[in-house]
Amino acid sequence: MTTSAAGFDITPIDANERERLAEKLTPEERRILLDHGTEHPFCGGLLDNKRDGRYVCKLCALPLFNSDHKFESGTGWPSFFTPLDPQHVREIRDISHGMIRVEVRCARCDSHLGHVFPDGPKPTGLRFCLNSASMDFVAK
Repeated sequence: MTTSAAGFDITPIDANERERLAEKLTPEERRILLDHGTEHPFCGGLLDNKRDGRYVCKLCALPLFNSDHKFESGTGWPSFFTPLDPQHVREIRDISHGMIRVEVRCARCDSHLGHVFPDGPKPTGLRFCLNSASMDFVAK
């Protein structure tokens, strides 16, 4: 077992477990998490969420972001300036759609979460721009 600095199991799951977990997803959630899709801006259910808690991966429930790291970016997607633990997300160069971006995936199940950009607020200067459909919210 691989444990993150925050104390969570981040051991990658195998393809069979990933498919078993994916059985609970809606077609839209599958399109985003498994096929690297994007939801339309300003329509995600977590965009305007202001409650205190954690945002977890929709597929494997790994905690990804804390509510106190969320900010209003004006982009139409939930945005965070830092993950709960950097070991909980993977960053991958994305050259799709004629752009160069950095894709963000769950470190445990490899689900697509969104992208990270270098135009966020202090202290990190990062904007993790994520799909609401890729996460669940767990209130404190």
